[in-house]
Amino acid sequence: MPTSHVQWPLVPNSGVTHCPLRRTTSLKARLSCTDPLEPQPTMPKIRQIDFVASIVRPIILPLLLLFLLQASGGIAQTLPEAIARIKPSIVGIGTFQKTRSPATVFNGTGFVVADGRHVITNAHVVAKDLNVERLEGLIVLVGSAEGAEGRPSQIVAVDRPRDLALLRFEGEPVPALIVGDSADLREGQDLAFTGFPIGMALGLYPATHKATLAAIVPIARPGITAKQLNPRMISRLRDTAYGVLQLDATAFPGNSGSPLYDPATRRVYGIVNSVFVQGTREQAITRPSGITYAIPSIHVLELMQQAKVAQ
Repeated sequence: MPTSHVQWPLVPNSGVTHCPLRRTTSLKARLSCTDPLEPQPTMPKIRQIDFVASIVRPIILPLLLLFLLQASGGIAQTLPEAIARIKPSIVGIGTFQKTRSPATVFNGTGFVVADGRHVITNAHVVAKDLNVERLEGLIVLVGSAEGAEGRPSQIVAVDRPRDLALLRFEGEPVPALIVGDSADLREGQDLAFTGFPIGMALGLYPATHKATLAAIVPIARPGITAKQLNPRMISRLRDTAYGVLQLDATAFPGNSGSPLYDPATRRVYGIVNSVFVQGTREQAITRPSGITYAIPSIHVLELMQQAKVAQ
């Protein structure tokens, strides 16, 4: 009887069927048999690896890329996203006197920290003596130009050698920024600062400038002649000497007190306090030097700790 018409019976007590097509050269025909006694064709190992890789690769590669970006900080906030988060914490520092015109005078920039009611700024921004007899008071300007609100405030602590001041204002809290450790900074790092470069001339609109950390240099001090040196002066110079952040950036007088931060983490690593001026103070606007200095944030943390103000 031709093989094609053979009815292949069950082998007694074996539970196994024997396929008459097992010797055929057709893979398709052989796969149609279910004879366990005959070795079944298997997918080559190379094809198995390719098959698995085709499934795993689309899953693993994106996860690996995500991990690498997170490790390098590239996945963190972009500058536009960082600015949107930073701006609500930027405030103006000034004075208010009802009988004066204008009643509000802008002195500089500050940023909110800690519980949302404390502000860090420069000591020179609040150095002016207030006219108490005419009810002049220190204020913190909160909000945008359309709805800026002057909050009465007071000085909590001052570090004049490092040009820092900590204030506290009244009213509802404002989103606070996190102050990082400036020891983590590296020369060449891209940073940014946000503040009010030209004050309230066009309204209270915070502006952001990019910056590159060019160097960490000793604080510049006025020249001292040999005749002026004495043990007390030498001790003072030694105790107050510290490094400042030199930035490749253009800042203006109203930027005093602006937070210097990393857009990737939104952590504050310094506070803008001065610019290199070519000529007169007025020429800081008309002829900016492109060199700006900032106080490292480690001194901000020290001032907050001394005042017992926790982040």
